[in-house]
Amino acid sequence: MPVEQTAAAEVPPPVREPATERDLAVVGAQLGRTPRGTQAVAHRCPCGLPDVVETTPRLADGTPFPTLFYLTCPRATAGCSRLESAGVMREMAERLAADPELADRYLAAHRDYLARREAIGQVPEIEGISAGGMPGRVKCLHVHLGHALAAGPGVNPFGDEVLELLEPWWRDGPCVEPAE
Repeated sequence: MPVEQTAAAEVPPPVREPATERDLAVVGAQLGRTPRGTQAVAHRCPCGLPDVVETTPRLADGTPFPTLFYLTCPRATAGCSRLESAGVMREMAERLAADPELADRYLAAHRDYLARREAIGQVPEIEGISAGGMPGRVKCLHVHLGHALAAGPGVNPFGDEVLELLEPWWRDGPCVEPAE
């Protein structure tokens, strides 16, 4: 009987490329709305489309936006939502509270997230605030997966775990068909 492969086995490395007009159109189709604050593609799905974008820490209208890495692929997002519904966040939070080594790695992920965002721009209203509940709790697995894909393996322990738990979201081809 063949062993089921997880998404982590096939995922390409992070990229940091300026978002093209085509990328923005793809992200708009993925989200079902015009993307806000997108400045770069942080990761591409094996199908070649963006699945994580990097956003500006302050939106064009002046709103502070702490989510640096935004998961855009609707299939990956749905997979994260299924894991959340299954209680994965609760289990991760319990482990975080009980495991000092894991807590240290999660704190390092928080610091990495902040450093990457502050390298783009400093926004006093969100100083020290990362995303996904870091560093003290676990919420929004979408954020953790986005961070793991954009930063690469070994940076966000919970993002890496989410990637291991998900089935490859690209297996059925691209999630949207970009207009040419």
